[in-house]
Amino acid sequence: VQLVESGGGLVQPGGSLRLSCAASGFTFSSFYMSWIRRAPGKGLEWVSRISEGGSLTYYSDSVRDRFTISRDNAKSTLYLQMDKMKPEDTAVYYCLLLADLDYWGQGTQVTVSS
Repeated sequence: VQLVESGGGLVQPGGSLRLSCAASGFTFSSFYMSWIRRAPGKGLEWVSRISEGGSLTYYSDSVRDRFTISRDNAKSTLYLQMDKMKPEDTAVYYCLLLADLDYWGQGTQVTVSS
């Protein structure tokens, strides 16, 4: 299993970013996928989850109505569209596969600051 996140960077409050997670080594279309994050000095926080086909999505209260999770099974890629971003969204973001084990990538840094 390999998960490679990308798309992070520095953005001003109120701005947008789109994260991507390229997956390989497993049948991507057969698994729910999630995004989690770790803010500086804090523990892991679950952000969002999407069903195998993409029809079901779930969000934490802290990101609901601002973030949108999606997937392209033909490309084995997971996305997180982040809008109306806040300083408290600053974190390293990881895509997560829960299978026989928990798998995640190296993460991508997102910084929201003016």
